[in-house]
Amino acid sequence: MAERMEYDLVVIGGGPAGYAGAIRAGQLGKKVACVELERPGGTCLNWGCIPSKALLQSAELYQKMLHAADFGLNAEKVGFDFEKVMGRSRAIADRMALGIEYLFRKNKVDHLRGRGEVVGPGKVKIREGADTGKVLHTHRILLATGCKMRPLPGLELDGKKVMTSREVLARKDRPDRLLVVGAGAIGVEFAYFFNALGSKVILVEILPHLLPMEDVEVSRYLGRSFKRQGIGIHTRTRVENLEVMEDVVRADLVKGAKVKSVEVDAVLSAIGVVPNLEGALSPGVELEKSGGYLKVDDRYQTNVAGIYAAGDIIGPPLLAHVATYEAIQAVHGMFGEGSPKRVTLFPACTYCLPQVASIGLTEQAIKKFDIPYKVGKFPFTASGKAVASNASEGFVKVLSSEAVGAIFGVHIIGAEATELIGEYTLAINLGASPRDVQETIHAHPTLSEALMEAAATIAGEAIHI
Repeated sequence: MAERMEYDLVVIGGGPAGYAGAIRAGQLGKKVACVELERPGGTCLNWGCIPSKALLQSAELYQKMLHAADFGLNAEKVGFDFEKVMGRSRAIADRMALGIEYLFRKNKVDHLRGRGEVVGPGKVKIREGADTGKVLHTHRILLATGCKMRPLPGLELDGKKVMTSREVLARKDRPDRLLVVGAGAIGVEFAYFFNALGSKVILVEILPHLLPMEDVEVSRYLGRSFKRQGIGIHTRTRVENLEVMEDVVRADLVKGAKVKSVEVDAVLSAIGVVPNLEGALSPGVELEKSGGYLKVDDRYQTNVAGIYAAGDIIGPPLLAHVATYEAIQAVHGMFGEGSPKRVTLFPACTYCLPQVASIGLTEQAIKKFDIPYKVGKFPFTASGKAVASNASEGFVKVLSSEAVGAIFGVHIIGAEATELIGEYTLAINLGASPRDVQETIHAHPTLSEALMEAAATIAGEAIHI
């Protein structure tokens, strides 16, 4: 007779929500299993956040080398090996996945390989993978199966001419001409990467601006920057009549009554994601009416007692750091470690060049609420460190309450924006005001001085503009 496998918690899914929830429960001394068909780390670590950032770093360094003369340096015969660029990206993902496996062992989390399926109250059966057929008995289940990329309707993903971000990360050759459909974070980042390495890129977005969820002023600035870099930008545009031919992909770009036909070597679908519900549903678990995500309460519990969910599978914001936070909160709640918190405040980051980062409300959202507000804005052209680094594109924009000085939102476009946003994330979380940021001494010369100066502009007290 097979050994009965008993757990305090079984986590289905090993991405940023799943592995973090499993590790935190292990830290609390619970007996935990995490079921994952592929390597731990999920899409983010293996096929998203981490490998794509490795690619972007290669592209950024290559562009800096091409402009070495701006720094008084000579760099001759600058080039790249695309297969090695991609190989470095995969090697970094491999290394990080091994790190998660180590953390599982360190925290006594059983890592079971397969696809977990809820088959009854407190029972998870493993399908596929090395541990196929095992049945886990548990008091609690955390569903963290995330989302998967939405393919372009009617086209087969072949990894060569038709791709999502996953297939792109497995390529070993660079398409000379690339059509990117969708200008959210994923589309924008890959458009920058391939353009930086010499591909002719067409970026199409059905909405009025790139990065439609960001502050409009930031989105417009990024659009202008991308055009200067040579990327073809088509907003308010639909892609129709996609046809995969023997040697090319043909498509019509439709903007109002105007139709432009294009031929490219490959097309990348970056039109969003859908929840990955395979194995995550048990009889009676409710879904949200919009988007088909799992419905949970304030404690991350579904309508079925003992079954919880966290991460992308419960809906936006679809961000790895939010998923990790949600899973840890869910674990704290289910094991009595305080009252779990739902996500209301989070930074959003896009790692193209110039980088984009934000937290809180956009200016257009504040206008809809009809709330009096003030704007503080500081350009990186006035930052000594930015100019010295040849990285003076962009600005910091702070939106605050006119009445009480609360920070409504912060929007940064420019070098290291994704690192800089952390200061304002902490400031808003602690209830700090722009005056608090202004009166905090920032080291000179640093890019972070722009955060202080933007706050000072609200009171008309900025020194360097």
